[in-house]
Amino acid sequence: MKLLFDANLSPKLVRRLAELFPESTHVFNTGLERFTSDERIWTYAAANGFAIVTADVDFVRMAEALGPPPRVIRLENCNYGTALVEKLPRRNAIRIADLEQSDRAILIIRNMV
Repeated sequence: MKLLFDANLSPKLVRRLAELFPESTHVFNTGLERFTSDERIWTYAAANGFAIVTADVDFVRMAEALGPPPRVIRLENCNYGTALVEKLPRRNAIRIADLEQSDRAILIIRNMV
């Protein structure tokens, strides 16, 4: 699954997770402006086959209202460093891959620290 990391997550995640999600990118690398609206990011992700990875609830609300595509992966309570954030998609790689084939629009990943 191709992941599009939202602005609220580190761009370093793209490189750190490249072996699991090789076609992923960060919103800062898409050519969209730094403060692009969520609606434009949503449209970009849908048009280019990405699932949006985010730490906030805005895209979850959009997915609930609009349905996929794109799918949304929310990293809940994600107020910690990049090294810890990186572990969440790693631990949940199978769930993330399964999301692509499911009817669900949203996957919530919680940190159980």
